[in-house]
Formats: sequence, C-alpha cells, structure tokens
Amino acid sequence: MEDSYVRHVELLGFEKRFFPSQHYVYMLMVKWSDQSEKLIYRTYPEIHTFHKSLKEMFPIESGQIEKRDRIIPSLPAPRWVDSQKSRESRQNTLAEYCHLLVNLPPHISRCKLLSAFFKVRPEDENPPAPNTLKRNETFVESRELARGVASEISGPIILDTYRVIADFQKTSKHEINLRMDDLVEIVEKNPNGWWFCQCESKRGWVPASYLEPLDGPEEAEDAEPDYEGELHVTVQVYKAEHDDEITLELGETVEVIHKLLDGWWVVRKGDETGHFPSMFLQKAGKRERQEAERSIPRGQKPPPRRSTIRNAKSIHSKARQRLSQDAYRRNSRRYLQQKGGRLAEPQRNPQSSAKSPLHERKNQGNVPDRSVKEAPAVPPRPSPELILQRCTDTTRKRVSVHKLKDLSCFSCKRPFSLMYC
Repeated sequence: MEDSYVRHVELLGFEKRFFPSQHYVYMLMVKWSDQSEKLIYRTYPEIHTFHKSLKEMFPIESGQIEKRDRIIPSLPAPRWVDSQKSRESRQNTLAEYCHLLVNLPPHISRCKLLSAFFKVRPEDENPPAPNTLKRNETFVESRELARGVASEISGPIILDTYRVIADFQKTSKHEINLRMDDLVEIVEKNPNGWWFCQCESKRGWVPASYLEPLDGPEEAEDAEPDYEGELHVTVQVYKAEHDDEITLELGETVEVIHKLLDGWWVVRKGDETGHFPSMFLQKAGKRERQEAERSIPRGQKPPPRRSTIRNAKSIHSKARQRLSQDAYRRNSRRYLQQKGGRLAEPQRNPQSSAKSPLHERKNQGNVPDRSVKEAPAVPPRPSPELILQRCTDTTRKRVSVHKLKDLSCFSCKRPFSLMYC
C-alpha cells in the first residue's frame, strides 16, 4: 500500500505559549491523501530549518546550481521585531509558501522529508501547559483571510532567531552561557554590539559576533560605508589591541564611516582609519549620552570581535567579505578628493562630474573604473618619407610636381610667374 502524502496545508492562525518560555507557534491544518485532516503546531524557526534541509536535498530545484531552475519557493529568515510596514512589504508569507510547497512536482511534494515534517507529533495532540494560572493564547484567523490577505498572518514572527557559532562563557551576571548551535531569540539589538537574547528559559546579553542568522549572510544587513562621515566624540580612552584598530584619547573628534552590527565601527581621523568600540563614542554636538540607545549594564566592556573567536563554525559556506583598512583609506581619500573637486568647480557639467558616493560604495575593492575615459595622447608627426610611402599615387605625383617647381624657382632665381613665358 502506498504511503499517504500531504495533499493540502492551510494556515489557520497562531498561538502564544508560555512554556518553557514565551514563544509563538503556527496552527497548520494538514490534509492527507487518505482524506484525513490533522492539526499541527510548528514554530517559525522549525519551518525555516525544514526549508533549508529541503534546499540541500534538492540543490537543482532550489536554484543552487542555476538560479533559473529554481522551483522551490523562498522563505525569509526570522527577522527583527515585526511591524505593520514589514508585514505589508513581505512578499513570501508562510501561507503562500505552504500553498506553493504542496503543488511542487511529486518527487518533492511527496518526499519523506516533507511528509515527516507535517506528521502529527505527540506534542501536537497534547500541547504542554504546566502553568495553569497562565493559559495559552490562541489567535485564529478566518480561512478567507488565510487565502486572501495572507501577509496579515505573519504577526507571530516577533523575535529574530539566530544561531550560536561558538561556545560563549559569560563574564558577568548580566550575560548568559551559550553552546554552539544553540538557537536564540533576539529581544534587543544594541548598536554597541551586545544583544539581549533569550534561550529557552535564560535571558541575558550576548556578543553579536557570536551569532549568525539562520539564512544566508545577506540577511544580516550591515550598513554600507558612508565616506561622508558622521561626527562623533570619544567618551572613553581605548588603546588598539590589533593592527586594524585605532587608539584614541578622551574627547577626540572622529568621523564614523562604517557602522557594523558587532559594535566595532570604522572611524576616520585625518588620514588614519581603524575599528573602534561604538560604546565609547557619542554623537558630536549633543551633551546628553542618549541613554535610551546606549543603555548597557554597568561595567560592561566592548564585545569580542569575530576575528578573536576560536573554533567558530558557520553554517554558511560563503561569508560576507569585510573591507581592509587599506581599502577604507583608499576609498576615503578618493571620496574626499572628488568632493573637493566638486566644491572647487561649482559650474562644472553634472554629467562629467566625479563619481557619486553611491558609485563609490560599489567600487569598494578599489577596482580601476574603465567607464571614465582619459583623452588619448597625440601621436608623433610622421616623416615625409613615411607619408610618401603610404599616400596614393595621385598625391605622390602632386608632391613631385611641387618639388620640381620649387627647384626650378631656386635655380633660375626668377619669379614663379615668369618660368613658363
């Protein structure tokens, strides 16, 4: 007898649970080929992990060989706190994903991996609820809404889920211990590089450098370098410990040209650039410390950098390339020179002006720009012998006639008009 397969999956809503910690699960109605219907509960990280396994099982159909061959639908990784705007802009919702998934060719939609994921588990029939004083909260959406405006159902994706790339041992009571491959939910992304996370029942601060998104590196969007620079003032002394860092004293004014998520920003002081802890910087022109943005436990030190983490193992085969300090300095000098040229020549044609900062960012690798063509050098004048050798017969005859006339005038010392009298 042939095994039953998934015939239809419908997203009904979501449920807020409080055990073992506060989290959300999706309610999915699964219809099987044997006409049975089962209600299951899955978290978004579970669904996304299944999605990544499915892509690994079918590399051609997932577009890993050729993008044009992709038929497996896309599913965005869990992101930062959801908002109404992000819900409306999300193109691939979970409801749309399930609909496209079960309509794939049979070798995918009826594979064992997919069937095993949608099978009923013991916890689906008996959801855990040890705390009788705080019951689970269920939010059921109408089926018309699930079929139509499915983007409204993406509400339960509230916390961003990240993976731990190496063991982390806490150094203060405000931090938490983590093991490699743990999944954590991000409660707060502080710009100083310390993120407040929850892992099961534990909550505390964790360095962002120990975390990576479940999806590809492009999901962790570091801001692009801004060589215009943003003025900041140092509020604490820091002495560089690595070659690509910069030493600054208290009260020095610098320009921030690249804000990185790990809390180590690239600053520029004159012709010098280097990484500097963002928690030791304050926007220039403001006396207050902006406690809302920079509130950290007292005595906390700068987070460790990714380059200092030993035995870090990423699940992504291709990491995002980081710029070297030489590249930062070259791009900074080029940008400032072009900016100075534009200010010195205000009446210059905009079409022939220097590259914009956006074009500058696209050329971070300092690759020569062949689109800007220089005026060609003027070639040397050819000799008379070379001209006679390459000219036509008509031209050569005319040159010979002129030479004879000049010789005749020179020998007889008479005007040219009397030579043919």
